[in-house]
Amino acid sequence: MAALARPRRSVLYMPGSNARALEKARTLAADALILDLEDAVALDAKDTARRMVCDAATAGGYGRREVLIRVNALATPWGHADVAAAARTGADAILIPKVESADAVRQVEAVMAAAGAADTMALWCMMETPRGILAASEIAQATPRLAGFVMGTSDLAKDLHARHTPLRLPMLAPLSLCLLAARAFGLAIVDGVHLDLDDTEGFEAACRQGLDLGFDGKTLIHPKTIDAANRIFAPSDEEVAWSRKIIAAHADAAREGKGVVVVDGKLVENLHVANARRLVALAEQIRALEADLAKGGPTA
Repeated sequence: MAALARPRRSVLYMPGSNARALEKARTLAADALILDLEDAVALDAKDTARRMVCDAATAGGYGRREVLIRVNALATPWGHADVAAAARTGADAILIPKVESADAVRQVEAVMAAAGAADTMALWCMMETPRGILAASEIAQATPRLAGFVMGTSDLAKDLHARHTPLRLPMLAPLSLCLLAARAFGLAIVDGVHLDLDDTEGFEAACRQGLDLGFDGKTLIHPKTIDAANRIFAPSDEEVAWSRKIIAAHADAAREGKGVVVVDGKLVENLHVANARRLVALAEQIRALEADLAKGGPTA
C-alpha cells in the first residue's frame, strides 16, 4: 500500500548530459525524476552523461522526489556500464528501456546485484514496443525488485504506424493491457508523454484520460507541465474528505459487527474502504512533498 500510494503524478525526464537540468531538477515540484542516459543523450555524449547522472544521483539533494535512472539497453555498447554505475548511486530505481521479456529484466537485475545494488533499489520497465505490450503480464512477474511500468507511447505509436489523435484511440488497447498487468501484480504505472508543448488543452485532456483509466501519473518532457499534472492526478479535497468519512463510518460499523454501512445514501463495503485508504495515504504523501518545497527547496 505504501509503495503504491507514493505520489507519481508528475514524472519528469531530465537529459543526462545537461548539468544545468540535473541541478535544476532539485528545485522542481515534480513527484519523480527520470535522469535519462538513453534517448535524450547523443551517442558521443553517453559516457559523459553516465558520469554526470551518477554523480548527481550519488550527491542527492532531490528531497522526497523519486529518482530513476534510465539506462541504455544491455545490448548497446553502454548498457552494462550504465547499469553497473547506476546500481551504486543510491537512486530509487533503474529504468530499463524497450523491455520485451521477463528474462531481459532478470538480466539487468543480475548486473545490478553483481555491482552491489542495495536490496531497496527497484527496477522499472519502459513498455514501448508491440512485443513488450504483448508480454506485459510475464514482465510484471519478472522479479520482486520490479516496482513499476512507464508507458513509452511515442515509440509505440511509431512501431504501430499509429497516429497521435486527441482521444488517443490507437493507444487504448496497449495502455489497458499494461494497466491490467501492473495492477494484477501490484506495480505502479505512469502514462506516456504528450509531445506538443503548446497544446495545453490537449495535455490536460490526456492527463484526465490517464487518471480515468487508472494511471498513477504522467511522464513529462518540460517543467511547465508539472503543475497541471500534479493538479489533475492529485485526489481532490472532496475525495479525501469523503474517504476519511467512509473509513470512519466503516470502522464504527465493524465494531458493531456489520460488514457494510450506508453513508449519505451510498453503500460502503471493504473494497470502497481499501481505495479510500489509498487516496488518504496518497494525499498525505503529497502534502509532505509540498511541505518540503515550501521550506525553500530539497531536503537530504
